[in-house]
Amino acid sequence: MRLLITAFLSGLIFALGLGLAGMTDPANVQGFLDIAGDWDYRLAFVMGGAIAVHAALRPLILRRGRPLFAPRFPDLLRGRPDAKLLAGSALFGVGWGLGGYCPGPALTSVASGAPQVLVFVAAMFGGFLLARLPWARGSAGARSPGSTTVEPLSSP
Repeated sequence: MRLLITAFLSGLIFALGLGLAGMTDPANVQGFLDIAGDWDYRLAFVMGGAIAVHAALRPLILRRGRPLFAPRFPDLLRGRPDAKLLAGSALFGVGWGLGGYCPGPALTSVASGAPQVLVFVAAMFGGFLLARLPWARGSAGARSPGSTTVEPLSSP
């Protein structure tokens, strides 16, 4: 129960931050991506603020020895980009640029009931489902995407 409450509060804070930063408005995101036109730099400050908070708190969190709600911190992984990762990244970027929504702001914007948000979120979940099909993963489903090229960082 404590984990669910923490997850809910984290999501709520994230959603409020997105709303306050104006990142639920696709025009702001598209303005940031329009580097050749009338570039809107504000999203850079939003991302910079998030990176600064992460950079400041990560060393403190890692000193704990273990996370609050898990037995251990996940292993940091290192892998080589493969075709699936590159294709997925390209599709994500195209969807973000065309729709003006990233998954987090899109889910936050569902509350607006705007038809374009509902279509985007439906297409996003459709993409999630398509990616889980065995033919999309290239196997019968035993491995996770990229598992053949991922090695622990502690490996020589």
